[in-house]
Amino acid sequence: MTMTPTTLHLIGTTLFALALVHTFSTAYFERLAHASPHHAGAWHLLGEVEVVFGVWAMVLVLFMMALAGRQAAADYLESRNYTEPMFVFAIMVVAGSRPILVCAMLFVRALASVIPAAGAIGFTFAALAFVPLLGSLITEPAAMTLAALILRERLFGAGISTKLKYAALGTLFVNVSIGGTLTPFAAPPVLMVAGKWGWDTWFMLANFGWKSALAVSVNALAVCLVFRRELANLATLKPVQAEPLPVLVIAIHVAFLASIVVFAHYPAVFMGLLLAFLGFASAYRKYQSRLMLREALLVAVFLAGLVVLGGQQRWWLQPLLEGMDANTVYFGATVLTAVTDNAALTYLGSLVDGLSDEFKYALVAGAVTGGGLTVIANAPNPAGFAILREYFRDKTINPFGLFVAALAPTAVAVIAFRAL
Repeated sequence: MTMTPTTLHLIGTTLFALALVHTFSTAYFERLAHASPHHAGAWHLLGEVEVVFGVWAMVLVLFMMALAGRQAAADYLESRNYTEPMFVFAIMVVAGSRPILVCAMLFVRALASVIPAAGAIGFTFAALAFVPLLGSLITEPAAMTLAALILRERLFGAGISTKLKYAALGTLFVNVSIGGTLTPFAAPPVLMVAGKWGWDTWFMLANFGWKSALAVSVNALAVCLVFRRELANLATLKPVQAEPLPVLVIAIHVAFLASIVVFAHYPAVFMGLLLAFLGFASAYRKYQSRLMLREALLVAVFLAGLVVLGGQQRWWLQPLLEGMDANTVYFGATVLTAVTDNAALTYLGSLVDGLSDEFKYALVAGAVTGGGLTVIANAPNPAGFAILREYFRDKTINPFGLFVAALAPTAVAVIAFRAL
């Protein structure tokens, strides 16, 4: 089905392309901030990857107001679904709290203790393999938040090499993207189609889950083997002394996290739970570290901007997908995911009637395969980006470096989903 683009469609696509260029140019704005102190605040803002799509979405709204009027622009914004940005904001704040992180660290250390590898090697394998798979239960954004915080504390904060930083980050992004496919509700690209196509947990386990688990394990093992000498020599960090956590406080935090996951599709409910959580955290502040409100808000702005700009891309994405066969759509979706949100791709696919089962599988498999190539490829990626970027040079993650680091784990995912 060929769609004739309107003027606003063309403007929206142009702004989307500019936003993509902007994401690869944030280091340039950071340099401008140092070169021009009088406007350093503005340049620093434009150098924040998380605000890129929000800024260009605002430009799109201004064009809408100028060409179609204020009411039309407001109606368009009202027609967008912001549940995902709101959920990621809520889950990041709760999952990043100290009691939840302590539980996750205990889980990873317990797993590492039974892995036949000493020290940081076993810990790294557990963090890069099991936590992403845990995302199939607690959702991918929560898994990304926990895994990034765990790696930050044990690896990135210990002064590891730049090569290991990018390898760990690329593997984390890919593993989270494919690790949420054991269930039909945890990965955004799966969630978009599971209900309409009748994919339940058994279907996901049989067609995606075991392949994902294998690929995630191979990817984590590869990082541990390639960097085994560096990891083996990594000093054990002494835990920061803090107020002991009562079991009841931990249980209440876990209950908040679980409740938000259960009501992930009901913004009024999970935002209400978030407000209740903030009240509880404020009342028992001595058991908390700093809540990730700023980081979570920036990620939410990023995703909301992607929702607004992405709504103008259907005119070229849908015909492109419809013109592909099952084999082509797999690799096409893998590539397109790098420059668009993978959930948007599968959503557009769900609008097309008469697709074969092979085509449906290929579309979703391709979308999750390419979910680690860029920061915009998968909704949880900005969360990991926000948590870990301070440990990179100039506090900026090079997009090309991330892309290159994600290529090998992405290739493993390709083999798992297409050859097995």
